[in-house]
Amino acid sequence: MSTATFAELLAQRQVVIVCGTGGVGKTTTSAATALAAAEAGRRAVVVTIDPAKRLADALGISELGNTPTVIDGPWPGLLAALMLDTKSTFDEVVRRNASDDDQAERILSSRFYRNVSGTLSGTQDYMAIEKLAELYDSGDWDLVVVDTPPTRDALAFLEAPQMLSRLLDNPIYKLVTAGNRGVFGIANKAAQTVVRQLARVVGAHVVDEAVAFFQSFNGMEKGFKDRAEATLALMGDERTAFVLVASPRSDTLDEARYFLDRIRQANLDAAAVIVNRMLPSTGLSLTQAQLLHVSLAATDGAGVSRALLDLATASAADDDRVADLAEAAPHAVLATVPMLADDVHDVDGLRVIADLLTR
Repeated sequence: MSTATFAELLAQRQVVIVCGTGGVGKTTTSAATALAAAEAGRRAVVVTIDPAKRLADALGISELGNTPTVIDGPWPGLLAALMLDTKSTFDEVVRRNASDDDQAERILSSRFYRNVSGTLSGTQDYMAIEKLAELYDSGDWDLVVVDTPPTRDALAFLEAPQMLSRLLDNPIYKLVTAGNRGVFGIANKAAQTVVRQLARVVGAHVVDEAVAFFQSFNGMEKGFKDRAEATLALMGDERTAFVLVASPRSDTLDEARYFLDRIRQANLDAAAVIVNRMLPSTGLSLTQAQLLHVSLAATDGAGVSRALLDLATASAADDDRVADLAEAAPHAVLATVPMLADDVHDVDGLRVIADLLTR
């Protein structure tokens, strides 16, 4: 593993993208990472996609919106958080790329747009990337931390910047938008064939709305493509760190190794690996715990020594599994967080996690 520390990593990077499967403490780790940066004097903002109020409660506020809420605290830097609203962010993207207010309103008022803007496959990943780019480009923050949507396929998030630009480059899109006379008024015969087949399945009025929706994007292609290229450049250079979160359980570590393989397919790598909920150390080696249990087997302390041996055995197994993961990410910073007595439910709990990450 890298000899650098997580604190050094936070001091050097401008974007931290926190990845991993659900249930491993990814959202809490993201918030604690931003808090650690704020305690180091940086202006940090965390973007979460977790709809639960747990993070807002931990930060001492009633709720999180789609714009940064500054969190007051005794840190020399600045800490803010927001919860991604996919639909509102998509609306902002449309307004930013539209040539004028009329074009934006045509898209935003489309029933087809209202139906798909929050449910289209990959939209949440795309909007998380858009919010990242928006916050980074604002210049208001030294560090942007993104809590990514939980998914087994890392490339879904990494490919998100190109989602709309790929759609607008699709030959079918270009055929459909070649004319502006509705479903059966499209001049291109190939496009007519496509939409007639669709109309038989979903109805002509639905396809007509879709065609009108896509035609309203005319002229916006360059803006989407330029944004995608800039965001891909940001994610792929030294400004950005991918942080992989896991737990010491075999299944989550298997997922973590799979994730590492997938991001390497995109010529990226994890800058840090964080393993949450590690069992506490007994202070004894496994051999020492075994010898102690043997020596106390016939005494009143046999039950205690058995419990100690069981804990030492489980802890050693965790250590072995984490060591295997470390070998799979030889250039990454490794940070471990022990299992805590209570769940994180306030800022003090987040500070405990932040201190453990940066010790």
